[in-house]
Amino acid sequence: MLSSMSRRRIPAGRWARAGDRPQLLQIGPVEQLRAGRLPLRLVQLFVGLSLFGVSMAMMIRGVLGLNPWDVFHFGVALHVPWSFGMVVIASSFVVLLLWIPLRQMPGLGTIANSVWIGAATDVTLAVLVEPHGLPARMGLMLGGIVLNGLASALYIGSQLGPGPRDGLMTGLHRRTGTSLRIVRTGIEIGVLVIGWLLGGTVGVGTVIYALAIGPLVQFFLPLCTVRLD
Repeated sequence: MLSSMSRRRIPAGRWARAGDRPQLLQIGPVEQLRAGRLPLRLVQLFVGLSLFGVSMAMMIRGVLGLNPWDVFHFGVALHVPWSFGMVVIASSFVVLLLWIPLRQMPGLGTIANSVWIGAATDVTLAVLVEPHGLPARMGLMLGGIVLNGLASALYIGSQLGPGPRDGLMTGLHRRTGTSLRIVRTGIEIGVLVIGWLLGGTVGVGTVIYALAIGPLVQFFLPLCTVRLD
């Protein structure tokens, strides 16, 4: 996207033409660590990953449907002696193995994403109980979706590497030339169907998430992207 900027300072006029908003850069793992403002970015990364885990637990306790990947995680968790978070962690590292033929390089944020989100989800599930009544469950589910959008923008905006599933999507897009929309849709339909067949929770929350998450991330991302040299 902006790989030519990874080895030089962005011209002063760039921000003015982009509405003076920081831009996401395509930079390698080492350059990510050298790009400046690292303490701020690390804090933002782990806050975002923690909130992402909380948002996943909120949708689980809402019992009104999960996002496609979590339908898959939930379905797998029904058939193995692991917690939901452990399944999330295990599947993250399986997805990272798929990066190898795609020649994707994980960053610090990628590895942190693989472990931290699953742990944060399990911690939240241990203290968050399923509410009584449809209005409360609906509120928990909707709150989880909005929080998921904010959390995604926080960890993406830290510019420390994509999550395993995001990297799989962009890697397939780059290697095959297929449009990003088709690649993402194909992956998410695939894991959704497998998860549903395994007993994962599909419902109105799944549909709302699919419709809302893109606009939510688009809204929050400019506010959360850290300006880099």
